[in-house]
Order: sequence, then structure tokens, then C-alpha cells
Amino acid sequence: MSSICLNEIFACFLLSVLYVGSLYIWNATQGRDHPTTIKKRCISVFFMTIVSPFFIIWFGNKNIEEKASLWSQMGLRWEGLIPALILPMILTFVLFLGPIVQAHFAVPVSASLRMYFEPLYWYNTVQNPIWWRNQVVAPFSEEFTFRACMLPILLQCVSPGKAVFIAPLFFGVAHLHHAVDRLRLGIDLPSVILLSCFQFLYTSVFGFYSAFLFIRTGHFLPLFAVHAFCNHMGLPEMKEMLSKPTPVRNKLMAFHVVGLVAWYFLLYPLTEPSFYSNTLYVL
Repeated sequence: MSSICLNEIFACFLLSVLYVGSLYIWNATQGRDHPTTIKKRCISVFFMTIVSPFFIIWFGNKNIEEKASLWSQMGLRWEGLIPALILPMILTFVLFLGPIVQAHFAVPVSASLRMYFEPLYWYNTVQNPIWWRNQVVAPFSEEFTFRACMLPILLQCVSPGKAVFIAPLFFGVAHLHHAVDRLRLGIDLPSVILLSCFQFLYTSVFGFYSAFLFIRTGHFLPLFAVHAFCNHMGLPEMKEMLSKPTPVRNKLMAFHVVGLVAWYFLLYPLTEPSFYSNTLYVL
């Protein structure tokens, strides 16, 4: 690896450390889900959304700066925005076909969807600090720092294909800080290690997908929307599915498989760069 690329890797590493470190500058002892802790950490990541773009400026490549503005490098542009807000979400819905069907299996879809149109539901939801953290602040700040600001740095010295697999590793490692919170809660060390390894795995896998979307679409907003949706859905409830009666279990398994297969075949067609007027990144 060239010295130039080492500089870019160092920049990404430093960006990850600053992001995670900003969460622990406060003397918060109430736990990560306490409203006070959430508010303080929201201030930290807001600060990081201001600092992160400067890394592109400091470690930027003059040739790329002549080709695209800072805003375009971060995926903040108008061209192709409408399809960018629609097609990646459709693709993600397809990926989550199994979990979506499973979540609505016992309740009619119309009745379940009606909840989202109830003013009282949103009135109660927006007063929950955990909802703001999981659905707004974390998706926005993480995608902005780890994709919109980190990928332009990496793409200066590695191919888009390699960047898709390198950048998520920083994202996965950044989530290991949750081990500190678990230890504070009194969870034993072996369990903390196991949970942290699992979290590193699934956050890295999501990071691959998000990095792929960024490079293919050249947009930031769909990453935020997809991340928020994935946080809303959570991990597939495989244990619950396997506990269902055989006929129900087989149907749900079929929906999971169909969704995954359909997602695989739609992945490239629905992320065709020309749909999004993306000429900066090619994969």
C-alpha cells in the first residue's frame, strides 16, 4: 500500500476515533438510554457533522476537487435526487420482504399501516429520545461521517470495489464502543465479547450495503433513509419465525428467501448510476 493510501487510511481511522470519542467526553453515568445521555451524545455527533467534511478538505485530492465540488463528493446534490429517494428504498423493502410479512402476519396490513397515520402515534413517538436517536440522529450522523465523508477520502487511493469493503470495517469497529456500556451494566465479559463480535458482523454487513449504495447513486439522503428504515425493522426475528407452526414457518421462510433472491437480482439494475446522474463514482 502506498504512503498516500496510508495517509487516507489514517484519516479514516482518525475520523472513526473522533466520532466514537466524542460520545465519551461527557461524564454520563446514567446509561446510554437515559434522556440526558442521549441529549449529550446528540450534541457530540452534531459537532462531528461539522468537523467531518474538513477531513475531505485536509486530505483531499486536487484532481478530484477540480472534477467535483465538496458537496457533490459528499452526495449532497440535486441531480437524480428523486430516483435516489425512491429506488434504494424499494430495493431495501424487497430485502426485508420476509421480516415485513412476518411482522404483519398476525395483523392485517391495513390495520397495521393505519397506525402510522394516527396523529397520537406520532405525538407519542416524537417525545421519545430513544426514537430520535435511533431513527434520526444516529442514521444521519453515522451515514454522514462514515459514508459521505469517509468514502470520498478512501476513493482517492483505492478502487470503488475495495472501498465498499474497507470503509464498513471502520464503521463496524466504531460500534465496539457499546462493549463499554454493557460492561457498565454488569454483563459478564464473555457475553460482552460475543455480543460485540456479533454487532461488528452485522454493522459491517450493513456498511457494505450502504457504501455500495453511496458509490452507485452518488447520493447521501437515500443512505439516511435506508439506515433509518433498517433501524426501525431491526434484525430478523429468526427465533420467533422458527417457533411458528410448520405451515406458517414454511411460508415465512419462503418470503425470506424470495426477498433475498429478488434483492440480489435487483441490486445492480435498481442502482444503475445513470438513473441518479452519477458520473463521479463508478462501480
